[in-house]
Amino acid sequence: MLRDVSFGQFYPTDSFVHRLDPRIKLLLLIAYIVAVFLAKTFAGLGAVFFFLAVAVAFSAVPPSSVLKSIKAIIFLIIFTFILNVFFYTAEEGDTVLFWVVTKEGLLNATFLSLRLILLVTGCSVLTLTTTPVNLTDGIESLLRPLAYIKFPVHELALIMSIALRFIPTLADETDRIIQAQKARGADFESRNPISRVKALIPILIPLLVSAFRRADELGNAMDARCYSGSKTRTKYKKLTLTYRDGLATLLTVCLIVGVVVLNSAL
Repeated sequence: MLRDVSFGQFYPTDSFVHRLDPRIKLLLLIAYIVAVFLAKTFAGLGAVFFFLAVAVAFSAVPPSSVLKSIKAIIFLIIFTFILNVFFYTAEEGDTVLFWVVTKEGLLNATFLSLRLILLVTGCSVLTLTTTPVNLTDGIESLLRPLAYIKFPVHELALIMSIALRFIPTLADETDRIIQAQKARGADFESRNPISRVKALIPILIPLLVSAFRRADELGNAMDARCYSGSKTRTKYKKLTLTYRDGLATLLTVCLIVGVVVLNSAL
């Protein structure tokens, strides 16, 4: 069940996107998110989707692995769609389909749902093509100027990397707890929402205990290896920019320009 969640998992292969500098990938992800929010029309979202499809093709990651990230937010997508359909502020001249549902409200709800899907799938491409170690190095390198004001850059990057790394681990742990509770007769398929909420209690308590235990073991392991944060820490692998990073940056700039042009043209 939860093993199908792809967010936070790395897909090992040697591709164009995998070889990009992690700093560039982080900056391009920010630019991609900006492009998604700049898009005001379906044509703009179509340009963003085309860019995402090209990125997935060049990453050699199976599209099914990218689409699995949608499963984690399927409830949020449905909730967003329904909310925007029934609470859309109708204007004079809008086409009423039935009750308070209008054609414009349906289009707006569809647009926002597609925007949310593009945001999540774009972020999943980053985690699928970047190891937690490289992601930590990229975040630390980008935030390095903050170290001059005594900001704990390395510690922040490490915390984010560990949190990202433990997403699939905790998902597997949750799945094992659910299977164990089912073997003991727990019912997670009840249609009664109150019963389903009560059924979560036997899952949350063991999961929290497991998470604290893993955190304690990780802390002890770091202490045993004399980990001292950024003090006297050196880099085994230096981050360098290549022609791939320049090409990817150029394509992302073209995406933003294309979205702006489509917004003004339509």
